Amino acid sequence: MTDDLIIDRQAKAGRIRLNRPEALHALTTAMCEGIIEALRGWRSDAAIEAVLIDHAEGRGFCAGGDIRMLAESGATDGAKAREFFHTEYRMNHLLFSYAKPAVAFMDGITMGGGVGLSQPCKYRIATENTRFAMPETGIGLFPDVGAGWYLSRLAGRTGQFLALTGARLDGAECKALGLATHYCESTDLDQIKIEIAENPAEIGAILEEYESEAPAARILDSREAIDRLFASDRLEEILAALGADGSDWAKKELETLRSKSPQTCKVALHLLKLGEHRKDFADEMRAEYRVASHVVQRHDFLEGVRAVIVEKDNDPQWNPATPEGVSDGLINQIFATLPENEEWTPLR
Repeated sequence: MTDDLIIDRQAKAGRIRLNRPEALHALTTAMCEGIIEALRGWRSDAAIEAVLIDHAEGRGFCAGGDIRMLAESGATDGAKAREFFHTEYRMNHLLFSYAKPAVAFMDGITMGGGVGLSQPCKYRIATENTRFAMPETGIGLFPDVGAGWYLSRLAGRTGQFLALTGARLDGAECKALGLATHYCESTDLDQIKIEIAENPAEIGAILEEYESEAPAARILDSREAIDRLFASDRLEEILAALGADGSDWAKKELETLRSKSPQTCKVALHLLKLGEHRKDFADEMRAEYRVASHVVQRHDFLEGVRAVIVEKDNDPQWNPATPEGVSDGLINQIFATLPENEEWTPLR
């Protein structure tokens, strides 16, 4: 276990609380291992009927993973980065396939690893504090932790829009898109947790009782433009459509996309194209692990972390610098299978 997690029991529920407030509860390998250990222990414990996942003190739910560690590892042999992804993806898959209902409280920043923790849960609670995003294209990584599965299943081309731009959604937007199952006021969460822990068989009814009417979901105003202008699976065609549209919205999104890693954007589009047709979530995680293993040691990730997180000059020099420079051959290399003994495997 680790001090960055608080694992305990409350009545009939197991509780997992992220406790790394100085890093907005970003996940480490040890935190993923601790969550796996708790979930495996509760799986056969008849006294535990549900699992609650939230954060302890401070802001956020979970801001992602330990990006600095990943970049430092990627700059050398990449071993620690691969260990993190392998462990995190096992945790994601375990939650996805978990027999007992899990409830994630997305009360605050929910990005990257926080998306991977929340989306496999049967119940996902958004609040007025929720800020949901997959911003990886801005640091040369890629939307992972099952994003190829979850985002590709959103209505229209919303998932592709979110994966490419890293757009931030509020709680109402998460509810409208189905990324959250319920919208509740944050002041009600403590009571909701108490009632669920005491009566897990009535989770649905309890959440329905406390659900609030969400504000208008702003992203719905852009759905027509998103579906039309992000319709292609080729990045060059999306950029051309945005440029030809001429609306203020299109100009803003075009400027956003031009700041992102062309390599990562093409990876994201290909990942969602493949993910939409997968039948097994384990196959999704296996594919994402291959991509992660390759991308974490490539120039764009190391450069993106330097520019955005370390030196903060926000001027990454991507290589290739243009979408045209990212060949289909390069994308195939990034998605290539690993040696059999290095492939990702789910927990048994």
